[in-house]
Formats: sequence, structure tokens, C-alpha cells
Amino acid sequence: MKASELRARSPAELQQELNELLKAQFGLRMQVATQQLTNNSQIGKVRRDIARVRTIINEKVRQS
Repeated sequence: MKASELRARSPAELQQELNELLKAQFGLRMQVATQQLTNNSQIGKVRRDIARVRTIINEKVRQS
């Protein structure tokens, strides 16, 4: 997901997206623990997306 797409969203939508990403990250960690994950790059992608969402949430808070 791109930062420009995230900036167009409301803070409530961003928080919902963050919660979904955190759940996805948890699921991926459980797959790693049970050796079911075949594509390890998914973990890094989700981590970067979480960082993007948190950054944009902080930008919106500072603008208010």
C-alpha cells in the first residue's frame, strides 16, 4: 500500500487498518512458529506497512 493512499484516509480508517495489520503480523508469527510459513518476505512487508500507517497517524495528530 502506498503512503498517498493512506493519507487520503480518515484517522479512524487508519486505526482500523493498523489493527488489521497487527492481526496479520500475529498470524504470520504463529505460522513461523509452527513452520507453516513458506514466504518469509511477507513478515517484512507487513512490518513496513505497520510503520507507514503509524507514521501517517502521527502526522495527522501533529497537524491537528
